[in-house]
This record gives sequence, C-alpha cells and structure tokens, in this order.
Amino acid sequence: MEAAAQFWWIKLITAAGWLLLSVIVFRFDYSTVSALSILFGIVMIAAAVTEGVNIFMTTGWWRIAYIVLALAFAVIGIVAFVHPGGTFKALAAVMSFYFIIKGGFTIAVTLAGPAEDGHLSLLTLGVGIAELLLGFWAAGDFGHRAVLLVVWVGALALARGFTDIFAAFALRRAARGLA
Repeated sequence: MEAAAQFWWIKLITAAGWLLLSVIVFRFDYSTVSALSILFGIVMIAAAVTEGVNIFMTTGWWRIAYIVLALAFAVIGIVAFVHPGGTFKALAAVMSFYFIIKGGFTIAVTLAGPAEDGHLSLLTLGVGIAELLLGFWAAGDFGHRAVLLVVWVGALALARGFTDIFAAFALRRAARGLA
C-alpha cells in the first residue's frame, strides 16, 4: 500500500488522459464503421494500459483480476484493429460486455474497500452502477448504432476519468495517512 500510495499522481495523469479522450470523442463526427472500430480499438488499448498500471497498485487476488482485464482489453483492441470492417452489432456486444465487467469490478472494489472514504465511495459506486447500466443498455437493439457507439465510447472514457480521479485522491489520502 505504501509503494502504491507514493504514485497516486499516476492515476491523476491517466484520469486526465481519459477525460481528454472523452472530449475528443464527443467533439468529432465518426460516421464510418472503420473509424468507429479504430476508435474503439484505441480505447480498449488505453483501457489495457490503465488496468496494467492497476496491477502494480494492488495486491492479492485483485492483481489477478486486473491482469485478466488488461489482457482481455488488449485482445479486444487488437481485434478491432485487425478487423475494422466489423459490424456495429459486434462492437455493441463487446461494449456491453466491457461495461458490465468494468461496472461490476468498480462496484465490487468500492464495496470491498474501506468505508472511511465517505462521499468518494458513493461517487465511485455511482460510476460503477452507471457503467453496469450502460452495459445492459448497449446489449439492447435501440437503433442509430453509430451515434450510440460514439456515446458509449465517450461515456466509457468519461467514467474511467472520474474513477481514476477518485482513486488518485484516495491513494494520496492514504499516502498522507502512512506518512
């Protein structure tokens, strides 16, 4: 915990990257299947890197969970690059699984963590619930898939940004408590 707490600022940098990506996603018009697939691949590779950072900030069986997530996101990202002409339905299915898995992990980590975080835990729990609900929404067939996929990718980046901000300041508070 002490070693991870010293590097709280890394989570803040990854949060800034996620928030920047969400702004970029919401600002640009992605109207082709290939552009959406490549954008999705970039987000999945970024998610793999973020989960890779989390590997070094945890211990126990959570480390194994982060390894599995990092590998899964890397494979999904590579597949999106190799087959950019994939269908919107396949991307929506992958996004739904991502949001359901990530939302479940966020909820589990929040509920398993220390109760002393107060409002921070409630915000993180809210992000996890939102990710879970987006996952179930993405699994449905609601039409206008191109717009929905861009919104899902932007929402993913935004949620990850806020989650990493919360984690950074929780680690900073832990570092101060250990000092």
